[in-house]
Amino acid sequence: MSVLDAVALIGLLLDEPSADAVTGLLHGSDGIPMASGLTLAELVDVLVRRGRMRVDEVSHSIDLLGGGGLEIVPVDAQVGFLAGVLRSRHWNPRTRPVSMADCVVLATAMTMREPLATADAALLATARAEGHPVIPLPDSQGRLPA
Repeated sequence: MSVLDAVALIGLLLDEPSADAVTGLLHGSDGIPMASGLTLAELVDVLVRRGRMRVDEVSHSIDLLGGGGLEIVPVDAQVGFLAGVLRSRHWNPRTRPVSMADCVVLATAMTMREPLATADAALLATARAEGHPVIPLPDSQGRLPA
């Protein structure tokens, strides 16, 4: 299993370089992949606000992802608290600009004890600093984060 962040799902829906890797995670034999409920909010926000998709298109895509096996994990008090701890520990505007949504997805992965799949370099660095396993994905330019 793995926990996918919004960057991973955006890459899949926009057919970016990470799409094949994310498809592999969704259809792999390692169990049901997961995403945080907050990841869905970020997915809708980014795709609609940047004019890439209409709300109904994003909704349909989310339905297809769910039908394809993606499990949506709610944000509970434990995840919320851990996300706050992570952001207070790691956020730096110049060296590690992790958003609260990033910290929620990492907290979800840590709570579920599953690797985090992302192309976000700051989020990967934060997960690694916490000793949490990661699955690096190529970014929209096809580069793997360090």
